[in-house]
This record gives sequence, C-alpha cells and structure tokens, in this order.
Amino acid sequence: MEDLYQFDEEYRDTIATVDEKGKRIWVYPKKPKGRFHNRRVVVAVILLAVLFGLPFVKVNGESFMLIDVFDRNFIIFGIHLWPQDFHIVALSMISLVVFIVLFTVVFGRVWCGWACPQTIFMEMVFRKIEYWIEGDATKQRKLNDAPWDTNKILKKGSKHFIFILISLLISHTFLSYIIGIEKLKAIVSQPPGENIVGFLALMAFTAIFYFVFSVLREQICIAVCPYGRLQGVFLGNNSIAVMYDWLRGEPKGRLKKGKVQEGKGDCIDCKMCVHACPTGIDIRHGTQLECVNCTACIDACDEVMDKIEKPRGLIRYSSYSGIKEGKKKIVTARVIGYTIVLTLLVSVVAFMLLTRTEVEATILKVPGQLYQEQPNNRISNLYNIQFINKTNKDAALELKVKDYPDATIKRVGEEALTIGAGSRVDGVFFIEMDRKDIKSMKTTVEVELILDGKIIDEINTNFVGPVSKRN
Repeated sequence: MEDLYQFDEEYRDTIATVDEKGKRIWVYPKKPKGRFHNRRVVVAVILLAVLFGLPFVKVNGESFMLIDVFDRNFIIFGIHLWPQDFHIVALSMISLVVFIVLFTVVFGRVWCGWACPQTIFMEMVFRKIEYWIEGDATKQRKLNDAPWDTNKILKKGSKHFIFILISLLISHTFLSYIIGIEKLKAIVSQPPGENIVGFLALMAFTAIFYFVFSVLREQICIAVCPYGRLQGVFLGNNSIAVMYDWLRGEPKGRLKKGKVQEGKGDCIDCKMCVHACPTGIDIRHGTQLECVNCTACIDACDEVMDKIEKPRGLIRYSSYSGIKEGKKKIVTARVIGYTIVLTLLVSVVAFMLLTRTEVEATILKVPGQLYQEQPNNRISNLYNIQFINKTNKDAALELKVKDYPDATIKRVGEEALTIGAGSRVDGVFFIEMDRKDIKSMKTTVEVELILDGKIIDEINTNFVGPVSKRN
C-alpha cells in the first residue's frame, strides 16, 4: 500500500488515544446516526435478547448453554460434553479458530463492529446512557471541564449508578453461563453469608465489567483484545473493510461558498469521520489496527456528502483492491484453502457428535486375576467396568455378550445397573462362559450395551480360560 499515502505515514508511529507524553487522550465520539447505525441497533437488540435470554432456555430440563468448568460439565446447544469428550471440544475450538481466520480474511473486522459483546455494550448501551444523561460530545467535554457543582454531581452520579446496575446485570448473566441459572437463583435468593463464594464472584465480575465499560472502554479493542492484534496478519488486499476512497477523495479540498474547490477531491477535510470514530482514528489514513469497522465514519461522511450534493460512499465497505483496481475479489486461493480446512474439521466434529454414544463404558480385566472354574463346566473372569452417562436422564443398562448366547454377566454386590443423569458408575462384574465356547487361552469377546432395548455400543475385551479338550 505504498502508493496510498506516501505523503503521510507519521500516524503509524503513535496511537490515537495516547499523546506524546504517554498520557491517555479521552475519546468523545460524536453521537452516531444514519442507516448503518440503525441496522447495528437492530442487530444489537437481537443479540442482547439472545445473550440475556439464553440462560433461561431449557432442553429436557437442562440448560441449552452451560460452561461449568467447576464440575467439568459443558452443554453446547443442548449437547452434553464431558471430560471424556475433550477431543471433540478441542477439535471444535480449532474449527472455531479457523472459522474466525476465514471470516476475517473475507470480511475483516465485521465481527468487532457488529457482534462483539464489548462493542455492543459499549456503543449500544453505555454510550447511549451517556448521551442521554450528559448530551453529545461537545456537552460531555464541557461537563468534564466544569467545576463540581450540583448539576455535574447529579449527572455524573446518576450515570455511574446506572453503569453499576448494568454491570451487575451483566455479571449475573455471565455467571449463569458458568454455574447455571438454578444455582444463580439460589445465590441471589440467599443471604451473602450463606454463599460467600458466589457473592464474592458476583461482586468481582461486577467490578470488572464496570471498570471495562466506564474506564478502559476503547482501550480493550486497541490494546487488550488479541483478535485486534491478529487482524493485521489475516487481512489482505481483497479483505472487506471500512475503507476511504482515496482516488475519489484526494487531494482534499475546502468548501468555498458552499462548493468544493476546483481540481480537488470530494473530501472537504471536515473531519466528521474522525469526530464520529469511537477509537479516535482518522480512517482516511487507511486500514488501521484500531479500526473496529463500526461504520460510524461511513454514516458521518454520507451525511456530509448529502449536504454538498456528492455521491455517498467516499467511505464505504470495500477492499484495497476494490478501490485501487475497481475489482472485488473475495474467492482467492487463501480463502479456498481455509474453506477446505474448515470443511474437513467441521465434518470430523459432526461425525464425532453423530457417532457419540449416550453411555460410554470402559471394560478392563482385573489385573493379576486368573480365570475361575465354576459349577456346571463354566469359566468366569473378573472385570472392572466404568460407565459414564452423558445424558440428562437416568439410564438403566443391560449387558450382553455378543455371539455367545450361553454367556452371562453378573454384577458383584448389586444386580440393577442404573447410572444417574450426568454421572459415573464403577462396578465389578463377572463374565461367565461355557467351557465349550472357549477356543483358545485368550478369546476376544464383544460386550453389548443395551439401553431401552437398543444396542448403543459394543466393547471388545479379552476372556481368559482353558482350551476345551473337545477342541
């Protein structure tokens, strides 16, 4: 992009929100309005409704989404995943990373501007409250510079009080995804002393969210978020991003008597795009690390273009190649490669989920134990069997040795084999076989797991015994 802005590259040496002395420059973005902003409001409302409503959604009495790291119980879209399913979780995470890379290669940081929780809460909730109480950017600056009188105390106090309430709501929602809505209700309904750990967790999360949205703000996107740091690696000349059309806009001109100067570009250097940016950058310098593709600059520029009777789109969604060459090319070799990898990963994960058994069993012969001779010319072996119920209901299992109708399986101590929902049961079992069925010192047998009359799994194990003399 050397030919883009050869005349000004100094902006890359600094961050828009930090001055020469390293002191933070507080950003006061102009109140956004326009077609893109209206669309983002609709998207934000939908996503917020999903975020706050999802913890209350139940599937067969269980949470639809749960990330319970304490009990190692994960429910993703109603599917229970246990530590034994770690390989599925790992592949799913890898698939998600590849999807993010592919999405960024094609669409840039559209996620950041339209769907990221940080952006949605900051721009669509907290800043909206700030505009409502303190006014637009100019009034906010005046209020911050004003002495602490009654008006300032009331406005600042009410704003931060509402910020704390919203942070409290977010922390409750966040915790409901970790421990479940029922446990959260128990914490909220009990005095703090009866569940001090849960209470302290809620207070800690509330403090974190309040600090993020009232103090850190855009610094999360600029300096904290790892995705923002990686976008420079993912983006290419064909990636879609919020772009300034330098061919149409340069050289910048000024309005004289309501008209743009002759021989100048469409950009009148009004800096409305800069005033609207929530991260304080000048999009006219090109794609930058701090840009979250929020489209605020597009709406601001379109409003100016309407006033000076110029076509909209001086700042628009496009790509470097799209502006320089007038060609938009989304399907590239890079995109095809990522798509193939993603398709393979998703296919593998889907296959694992479809072939995943509801009850998992591990059968191991007790080490050091020889076979035992039983009455009626029968031989028995002792086994340790572990069952894991991956469903949200109790499972009454039956065990049967395949291809050996005379073989029996008996549990030591208890006859009934019922595994509670989401639990594990260990047991000791005898497998007995007729001597005539034993063809060698070590016979491979298949044990069928039967649930509700249906065979859900078959497990191979070894049966040790004397070779029948009849053979």
